[in-house]
Amino acid sequence: MNTGTISARYASALLKYATETGHEELVYGQVLTLDRNLSALPQLRTLIDNPMNIPDKKKFSLLASALGSEKMADELQRFIRLVMKKRRTKYLRFILRSFIRQFRDAHNIKESRLITAVPDTGLEKRISEIIMERKGDSVLFEHRVDPDIIGGFIFEIDGLRLDASTAAQLKSVRRQFIEKNRRIV
Repeated sequence: MNTGTISARYASALLKYATETGHEELVYGQVLTLDRNLSALPQLRTLIDNPMNIPDKKKFSLLASALGSEKMADELQRFIRLVMKKRRTKYLRFILRSFIRQFRDAHNIKESRLITAVPDTGLEKRISEIIMERKGDSVLFEHRVDPDIIGGFIFEIDGLRLDASTAAQLKSVRRQFIEKNRRIV
C-alpha cells in the first residue's frame, strides 16, 4: 500500500476523532511538538521506526516523553496505540505530517516564508492582515533574515513568490543595461 494513502487515511481519522471530542487544537499542538522532536532527534526516529528494536510500551513512553512535561492528550494516546497495534509505526512521521497539513487545510491556515534583510515583525503583521482581509486565511510565517538581499523582502505563499528585494531590483537593472548595450554594438 502507498505511504501517502496510509498516512492520509490515519491522519484523517485522527483529525475527525479530535474534532468530535473538541480537542483538535490540543492534539494539533502536540502533533507539532512530536513532529519537531522526531525531526530533530534521528536516534528517536530510528527507535520508533524499527519494528524489532524495542517493545511498543517503550516506544510509547519515548513518544510521551518527547512532549516534555506536557501530558499527552487522550485522543493522541489512543491513536498512537492503534498505530502500534496495526504495526504502522514506521509511517508515524508521515501520519503526523499529513495530520498537520489536513488540520491547516481545514482551518484555512497558510504556510509562508518571509525573507528580510533585517528583522521586521511589523511586515509580518501587515501581510497577515492583508491576506486575512482578502482571502480569510490566517498565515504561519517562517521568517528568515538574509542580509544578502540588501533591503526589501521576499515573500512566498502557495507556490507564489513576490521578490521585492533590493538585490533583485539591482539584478533587473543590470540585465536591462546589458541588453541595451548589446543592441548598440
